[in-house]
Amino acid sequence: MKILIKPWNEAQAEAFPIRSEVFIKEQRVPAELELDEFDPSAKHALAYQGEKCVGTGRLVHLANGQGQIGRMAVLAPFRGKGAGKLILSKLMDSAKLEGVSSLILHAQIAAMPFYEKLGFQAEGPSYEEAGIPHRNMILLLQK
Repeated sequence: MKILIKPWNEAQAEAFPIRSEVFIKEQRVPAELELDEFDPSAKHALAYQGEKCVGTGRLVHLANGQGQIGRMAVLAPFRGKGAGKLILSKLMDSAKLEGVSSLILHAQIAAMPFYEKLGFQAEGPSYEEAGIPHRNMILLLQK
């Protein structure tokens, strides 16, 4: 499996159908919430199994050296095969190279163990986002 980082204008044609399948169809996130103002400036990681794009995630730069990981999605037949870990690792590496000192994410409660395995720690109370229970997580990056 290979992971490529692309800007939104190159990633959209492959990333949006995956996000649509996972978030809008499977998780019933309202379609109007899926695309946002951060997509054009974010770096998007795309996971490929052969020529097929099977997963995606993004890195958004915030103020004060922070970055935010989001829109992590892997097509159902490819889950549990390492795509998510590879996407997240690639985004973490990209953030380090760009001088990001900490990463935050809004983890779905069910996905928290996945993020914990890669060093993220829960922070603050749980809350609802798009009708799904979430909790913030943070990772301090080593310089």
